[in-house]
Amino acid sequence: MRSGVVRGWRAGEMLASTAIGRLARIPGSSHRSAASSRFISLCSRISKPCSVAPRSILATFSPLHAAGFLSESFLVQYYSPDIHNTENQSPEPMALTLPSPDRRSFFIGVAQGALKESSLGLRQNPNNADRDPPYAAQDSQPQSSRLLPEVQAFLLSLPRETALCWLLLLFVLLKCGLVSLHPQKPAGSHLQVFPSGSLFSSIREELFQFPGNGYMTISDPLSSVSLSYSFCPFSTAPAQAQIVHAGQACVVKEDNISERVYTIRESDTLVLQCLVTGHPRPQVRWTKTAGSASDKFQETSVFNETLRIERIARTQGGRYYCKAENGVGVPAIKSIRVDVQYLDEPVLTVHQTVSDVRGNFYQEKTVFLRCTVSSNPPARFIWKRGSDTLSHSQDNGVDIYEPLYTQGETKVLKLKNLRPQDYASYTCQVSVRNVCGIPDKAITFRLTNTTAPPALKLSVNETLVVNPGENVTVQCLLTGGDPLPQLHWSHGPGPLPLGALAQGGTLSIPSVQARDSGYYNCTATNNVGNPAKKTVNLLVRSLKNATFQITPDMIKESENIQLGQDLKLSCHVDAVPQEKVTYQWFKNGKPARMSKRLLVTRNDPELPAITSSLELIDLHFSDYGTYLCMASFPGSPVPDLSIEVNISSETVPPTISVPKGRAVVIVREGSSAELQCEVRGKPRPPVLWSRVDKEAALLPSGLALEETPDGKLRLERVSRDMSGTYRCQTARYNGFNVRPREAQVQLTVHFPPEVEPSSQDVRQALGRPVLLRCSLLRGSPQRIASAVWRFKGQLLPPSPVVPAATEATDHAELRLDALTRDSSGSYECSVSNDVGSATCLFQVSAKAYSPEFYFDTPNPTRSHKVSKNYSYVLQWTQREPDAVDPVLNYRLSIRQLNQHNAMVKAIPVRRVEKGQLLEYILTDLRVPHSYEIRLTPYTTFGAGDMASRIIHYTEPINSPNLSDNTCHFEDEKICGYTQDLTDNFDWTRQNALTQNPKRSPNTGPPTDISGTPEGYYMFIETSRPRELGDRARLVSPLYNASAKFYCVSFFYHMYGKHIGSLNLLVRSRNKGTVDTHAWSLSGNKGNAWQQTHVPINPSGPFQIIFEGVRGSGYLGDIAIDDVTLKKGECPRRQMDPNKVVVMPGSRATRLPSLQLWTSMAISLLALQR
Repeated sequence: MRSGVVRGWRAGEMLASTAIGRLARIPGSSHRSAASSRFISLCSRISKPCSVAPRSILATFSPLHAAGFLSESFLVQYYSPDIHNTENQSPEPMALTLPSPDRRSFFIGVAQGALKESSLGLRQNPNNADRDPPYAAQDSQPQSSRLLPEVQAFLLSLPRETALCWLLLLFVLLKCGLVSLHPQKPAGSHLQVFPSGSLFSSIREELFQFPGNGYMTISDPLSSVSLSYSFCPFSTAPAQAQIVHAGQACVVKEDNISERVYTIRESDTLVLQCLVTGHPRPQVRWTKTAGSASDKFQETSVFNETLRIERIARTQGGRYYCKAENGVGVPAIKSIRVDVQYLDEPVLTVHQTVSDVRGNFYQEKTVFLRCTVSSNPPARFIWKRGSDTLSHSQDNGVDIYEPLYTQGETKVLKLKNLRPQDYASYTCQVSVRNVCGIPDKAITFRLTNTTAPPALKLSVNETLVVNPGENVTVQCLLTGGDPLPQLHWSHGPGPLPLGALAQGGTLSIPSVQARDSGYYNCTATNNVGNPAKKTVNLLVRSLKNATFQITPDMIKESENIQLGQDLKLSCHVDAVPQEKVTYQWFKNGKPARMSKRLLVTRNDPELPAITSSLELIDLHFSDYGTYLCMASFPGSPVPDLSIEVNISSETVPPTISVPKGRAVVIVREGSSAELQCEVRGKPRPPVLWSRVDKEAALLPSGLALEETPDGKLRLERVSRDMSGTYRCQTARYNGFNVRPREAQVQLTVHFPPEVEPSSQDVRQALGRPVLLRCSLLRGSPQRIASAVWRFKGQLLPPSPVVPAATEATDHAELRLDALTRDSSGSYECSVSNDVGSATCLFQVSAKAYSPEFYFDTPNPTRSHKVSKNYSYVLQWTQREPDAVDPVLNYRLSIRQLNQHNAMVKAIPVRRVEKGQLLEYILTDLRVPHSYEIRLTPYTTFGAGDMASRIIHYTEPINSPNLSDNTCHFEDEKICGYTQDLTDNFDWTRQNALTQNPKRSPNTGPPTDISGTPEGYYMFIETSRPRELGDRARLVSPLYNASAKFYCVSFFYHMYGKHIGSLNLLVRSRNKGTVDTHAWSLSGNKGNAWQQTHVPINPSGPFQIIFEGVRGSGYLGDIAIDDVTLKKGECPRRQMDPNKVVVMPGSRATRLPSLQLWTSMAISLLALQR
């Protein structure tokens, strides 16, 4: 045994001291494969701690192990004690002939030597570096074991290659910088590894599966000095997400296995939570299938992962995505499909067909009752005649079917060859099978021999022309329909005019105006056949918008008026009704008379409809004069509308130009602008404005084309997006009907500069230089005219200490040679471009950034049964620690919520690396209270930025292991226990403060086992409506059986003259589900808490069930508290809660020696404490 440890110790030392360099120089090694080269390359490229993801390490070791690089024979061959020869010759191959005990001790020695050599740089007594390894002298005894007994037992239980792989992996993490060792105050246990369990039970996967940290104590057998070290594996972690529901969901199910479906009733509240992990804390954003749905629900961000939609609508169903990202790796995206359930009121319509049978004077009448409903999921239809349910093909006269393309929303009841018994009441009942508690709905129709669709007629013609100001009354008369149809008036487009009154079938519009023109619809419905509809087109006479056009001789393509050529004058008016308008032409005040050279036409195909034209053939000088076109409605009180046009030698086509100095208009943002184009010619046509430089862009008025009579486009409150080129052009009406003339005007909008950064927090260590830069992002003009720097509001003059700001066209700079306490503060740079100014703000200091709390610490809560207190593992990283002076310590403030006083502690630290995960254990926290934690870093400069968070007490939900797994029921999650859905009633969680003051006396406990009013317990309430024999079951989480025996310990309280029974069952899930009774107790046991221990030996995955059975009366409340599940056999006598008792049966693992077993027992005792 001793020789094996000695050889292993020396091999471990050589392994630790020469792993990388020596391995590369081994001559003739057959193990220098691609896998070993990959291993060397991995370690050589690592420069910072915690910079390689754990999975990449494991991926590297896997092929090495397969290549035999990590085999036992390799170490014996190349790292045997013979390597220590003075000639430093190449080692000679050795055959592995050690017996089994020596082989195991060899591995223990390897671990001891590797850990010793890896920690030499931190040893407190460097004079001990040359001591011999343990057992070097035949009569010497080790002062302490290099590895803990638990670790030794763990390694001995593994295959030798696996154990060696883990030892070498631990060493590589140390040598490559992936684990940083820092002296730390011992925390009581020799070895603790976080997260998720101790090293000897689950280190193989859990240590590197999750980011976390821990600390280890290595006992030096050479100097009797124990040092505690903290290590930081990978403090940054990519975001991970999981969607859970917390609202009024009907059910969450797996649909086709691949997607989760959340079913909810319409108008209920949707609550989804995106639970995230990762460091730094990921940011969360919710989106919907069609993109961001922020218009339909809130968009959450950091520390607010809850999506809540009040009164959800059916249109808000669909797939929702939770995206979590923190800049580490790829974002995590999870989704869930929200299925909104609803059932509308059904609609029943009746249709009938009649076919003549010639010769027999017989009419065959077939009736279709069509029932339609909108629902999700698709509704189930039930047809009834009276109270009798009808089925498909029940008799020859009944047929039930679903029409094509209705997607389950319609069912038709067909009554063929209508018979006397078919005249009855028919009910269509629709159901979604009570999903989400939605009740069934129904509609009934009475079918008689007089059932008929509606029929209508109007009291006026379908087109009604009236004069403005008249009162209009239209009646819609029913001429048929059974049941009695309902009448409804509507207007299109838009609603009924203001003041209009619809009563039954009568529509009244007082003092009608031109804006009231339109179509008025009268609709009659009685769900039989199709609705009847009549429409009235109401036309209110009006004349507006008179225009004219002068068209020179088109045949000769002339644009001027010339004697001897043809000339056409056109006149158009927008009229209602358009076809009823009449036109008259006058010349110099007298009616124009038709002749061979003067023609008046209507509806010129080259002009808009209902246009009047006056054509002058072979224009003479006598044709010059003033022409007037007058439009009117003969016999109507509507005033006539006329327009004049003068024809003379001075009548010329238009020209357009921009006034001198107005081609470019420059204005400041927010002011008014006027764009002008001058039109010459007779007559002067209107000017039309449009945008040029932006395709399909609208004018500020919202129009694509805007008319101005004077050629001036006026813009109010000009903004920067109005800058650009504008086009002005002549109109082709109220002037010459020729090609438009056009010009352009450039609008330039000046606006103040925009700079970055608008606000910046600059951190730098004392004595280091600082450069501040204020950059111009945009502005008009795009240049810096001046830049002024201020410090704490005071103007900075040029000086040797603070250099003057350098000027540039796009940025301004200020340089500080060395940051001091006096030069720390607020700096302000005001940048101007002659239009306005903008300011860059810099907060310069040597303050440390705030710490970033680590939210993913596995099982941070440690509860203590006796004191009813708990401790909390607080972890954090320091944001950008290298940006300022080193952090010397942290000031921790702990305040219980709803309390004013806070406890302040100082946490000293050594140099904090970027990404290093720091830890502090908060102790003596009261169950189940929550606390506000404030953490402030301190440097030589002073206090840094503070970070705060709220911690809550939560009971761990773990599979049972050797550590205490006691459920105190202090958390609402009750340790993962659930209520059985097949029992009669539920267990209740309460404490002395939440008890019903009217509860039954002489039964039930006054407090929990701790005797404090805040402590919770579980109990069954046996008052009404409970009856004899009713059962309540509380089911534990599912545990994986990793041991042969388990012990269930709990406290029970059974006080009252009607006490029934308390049963403990074990539900095994090895081959099917089987419930087995493990323990039972009945009757009154007194007003006191009592403890029991129940041994169980499950054959596979299992759950424990607490079953309370109601007795003969209401004085029978039963309670339980402090449920503990441990591996191993139960104690043979009652345990003293203040003492630690070694469980029988824990000798399953045999240790190599008595000293090893003694050391392990002592370590276990320390861990249990």
